[in-house]
Amino acid sequence: MSQGDVQQTLSYPIPSEAALEPPAEWALLRQKCPVAKVQLPSGDEAKLVTRYDDVKQVLADPRFTRQLTADDAARLTDSESGGVFNSEMSKIIPDHGEGHLRWRRLVGKWFTAKRMAALRPQMAAIAEQLIDEMVERGQPADLKASLGFPLPVYVICDMLGVPADDRDRFSRWSDMLLNLTRYTGEESTAAQVEFFTYMSGHVAAKRAEPGDDLLSELIKQSAVEGEGLSDMELLATGIGLLVAGHETTANMIGKMVSMLLADRTRWEALLADPSLVRTAVEESLRFDANSGFGLPRYLPEEAEVGGTVLPRGTTVICNMAAANRDDGAFDNAGEMDLRRSPNPHLAFGSGAHSCLGQSLARTELQVVLEVLLRRLPTLELAVPVDDLQRVEGLIVGGLREVPVRW
Repeated sequence: MSQGDVQQTLSYPIPSEAALEPPAEWALLRQKCPVAKVQLPSGDEAKLVTRYDDVKQVLADPRFTRQLTADDAARLTDSESGGVFNSEMSKIIPDHGEGHLRWRRLVGKWFTAKRMAALRPQMAAIAEQLIDEMVERGQPADLKASLGFPLPVYVICDMLGVPADDRDRFSRWSDMLLNLTRYTGEESTAAQVEFFTYMSGHVAAKRAEPGDDLLSELIKQSAVEGEGLSDMELLATGIGLLVAGHETTANMIGKMVSMLLADRTRWEALLADPSLVRTAVEESLRFDANSGFGLPRYLPEEAEVGGTVLPRGTTVICNMAAANRDDGAFDNAGEMDLRRSPNPHLAFGSGAHSCLGQSLARTELQVVLEVLLRRLPTLELAVPVDDLQRVEGLIVGGLREVPVRW
């Protein structure tokens, strides 16, 4: 890609030749065209921001909204699948203002550091069991299918009081709702209806017979405070947490382990000093070059970003993974430093809409890594790094498989 090419409209997402490496275009865009014109899978045009400061500004600035259903907002995909799902969620759960703060306050009570610490023994026990089963089945094994996917599902299902036996259905629904290219609009709509119907029944059951879970607690708080969440808000919260609470972390477990095994010195450093697990997880989140589509924002009024004036009606895509490789924000940004601290990466977003479940994701990633290092110190990739393949079309980035042996 030449300097002249950055002025052209790029197809987005920008493909990468290697599963764990960023596209070469990212560095050139940050240097020469930090606010670039891109064409989305729908054919609509948007602006892409790749510099750390610009991405952080857009995510924190309330003028950049999540109103992606506006008439002049860019469609993410021509089938209107994953984009519409996310937009529907933002219609139900207040997007900004006091309503949004109320929702975050009520739901956020379940994601405190204290509660996450209390969950660690349970998470570790689940990881131990899943690793036992993987070892028993023999090697090579797919770490994503054996450990990466089931662990977050078990955890989030338990938090919501949802039967873990239904996890295969969640997997199918999540894939259909988060995929931009694989399914038709009709298929995605059908999945959305099925998911809404399932969760409606679940919320009704919790109202009738509360348990020790997040939804039951939210229902209880609604009765006490008189300003709690409506049934539709409870339903959307349950669906949002099920999708976000397992799909992103399930993929990140596979990517994190792959990055650490891609260069054996990284894995050996952790074996020698397990206290590095916490900073290694943060660095894996920062270094992830395959985090997915990024966060879209809609601009209902004129604003300036990176020296570029954006007119009203502009849709902006924030590429946090590209921003996390910005040398202006991180020393030796292109190197994976397991001791990096502080590490103000943008993997969980920034501002009022930063990921509500980031403490849960961090805890799961730390626990999985701790258990793997203890149980399978000889773990290694069963294929060359170059043979790893990305999942295509998914809003959330991931690997198809993570073949390992030990």
